[in-house]
Amino acid sequence: MALIVITMVLSIFGARLLQLQGLDPKAYAARAQAAGLVKVDLPAERGDIVDRNGAPLAASVAGKMIVADPKQTAKDAEAIARILADRLDLDYFDLITALRKPNTRFAYLARRVPSTKATEVVDDLLAKGYRGIDTRDDPLRNYPAKDVASNLIGFINNDGQPAAGLEQAFNTSLAGRSGHDTYEVGGGNRIPLGENTEVKPVNGKRLTLTIDRDAQWLAQRMLRKVVHETRAKSAAAVALDSRTGEVVALADYPTYDANNGSQAPEGVWGSRALSDVYEPGSVEKVLTTSALIDQRLVTPQTKIVVPHELPIADRVIHDYFEHGRIHLTLAGVIAKSSNIGTVIAARTAKSTLIGKYLKSFGLGERTDVGIPGETRGLLPDPTTWTPLTQATIAFGQGLSVNALQMAAAVNTIANHGEYVSPSLIEGKVTAANGQDYGTGVATRHRVISSETATKVARMMEMVTTEGYGTAPGAKVPGYRVAGKTGTAQQVGAKCKCYDGSLAVSFAGFAPADNPRFTVYVVVQKPQGGASGGGTAGPVFRRLLGYLLQKYAVPPTETTPPKLPVEW
Repeated sequence: MALIVITMVLSIFGARLLQLQGLDPKAYAARAQAAGLVKVDLPAERGDIVDRNGAPLAASVAGKMIVADPKQTAKDAEAIARILADRLDLDYFDLITALRKPNTRFAYLARRVPSTKATEVVDDLLAKGYRGIDTRDDPLRNYPAKDVASNLIGFINNDGQPAAGLEQAFNTSLAGRSGHDTYEVGGGNRIPLGENTEVKPVNGKRLTLTIDRDAQWLAQRMLRKVVHETRAKSAAAVALDSRTGEVVALADYPTYDANNGSQAPEGVWGSRALSDVYEPGSVEKVLTTSALIDQRLVTPQTKIVVPHELPIADRVIHDYFEHGRIHLTLAGVIAKSSNIGTVIAARTAKSTLIGKYLKSFGLGERTDVGIPGETRGLLPDPTTWTPLTQATIAFGQGLSVNALQMAAAVNTIANHGEYVSPSLIEGKVTAANGQDYGTGVATRHRVISSETATKVARMMEMVTTEGYGTAPGAKVPGYRVAGKTGTAQQVGAKCKCYDGSLAVSFAGFAPADNPRFTVYVVVQKPQGGASGGGTAGPVFRRLLGYLLQKYAVPPTETTPPKLPVEW
């Protein structure tokens, strides 16, 4: 009897074995795998973005994903979905679908939930008797400085994808490489000695910026103040280390809190300092006169007779201030910001010569600091310039720039005549487009001689000298400050003509005799009586003064020049 029973049992086992391995082995293996193996993503921790001093601007913090075993949650799907939807603001119907997902023991319910919040809601579900809900580590992105440098950094959207700025441009480096854990389950539980394969994640790399978080914060607050006071459309400020071209601040207003980037208007995501182009106005005059002095066509003492107006072709050039026939030196032309005087001086050079210098100053070319959406501006081909074109370009109309472009051009004078490409990232980092960016790939080339740069810097000092220039209020006490105002007409989007709106700006550096920082501020379309010195000048003075003090730049001990402005 025992032998008969054993024979019958073995026959049953043999038949089942033939069915599994002989008749349809692949189908049964697939069903076993679906029922018994779980594959879980192991997210890589995204690299931090920090400022030049290591202060965090973007960081990965503890977060959790909430996951389900649909085999256990299907029967209670409606109740579980209702609780999760209310507590975590999730879509109820998406949750129902995931909780009832067929032929699997694993489904995602929510990603990148703050750790404490995720743990609380899962514990509540378990306390109510619902089974099959669990959490896994899932780092989420946090921006501790909120709106500081958000126009540069960008943000991670609600789908976990980089949506703008450096987060997007350097995603390959920052994101790292996720891993996964595959293991065998039985009865809804992990089998300790079952199949187990783990591929560990590779965390992303840290991105260190050249900006100073505190200087960036101050610049943004000052821009917000001036925009609100003047009812301007926008404003931007750039601060550079004069010697290295490192961007210490690159600020915009309006801006947004990167923690809520998806809720912000798309129009404020990027950096206006790089994307907005405009005619620079009178700041351009220091570039024009640099070219003329470098070619020894004029000197700061060159005498110029300035009429009350200057007809060219079918147009008439005027100065911003009313005057009759006056006698200015070239230094006086810069100090008083005379359009007519600049045009007369520029007639000593051919258009191709001036165009060559402007291109060497970086106009018409992207700075390529790594931020998506940068424009190159517009520098017309010098061979096509008419006498009127040369005249207007000489004092900053008829060409366009972005704020960082113009700051880098003025910084060439501060850096003793050598253009250094601006850098926003320390070291050398490869972006998602395969191009390298950072201080490690910065380039230099000479534009004007050191002697010319010194002469132009001294003329720019007269702009901030009481009784001589247009912006004595931009001077920082204790330091020699070289500067230049700018007021340019703006082209309206509707009429494609000058519509009466302005871009007012101020650029300069200090100490003028040994430059350490270059600052450029531009305010777009302010309302009322705005000017470069009166509107942008105070922002320039405050930001420059802060940097000089924070980095312990010694006060100037040399005597400022007193160049003749009239003759």
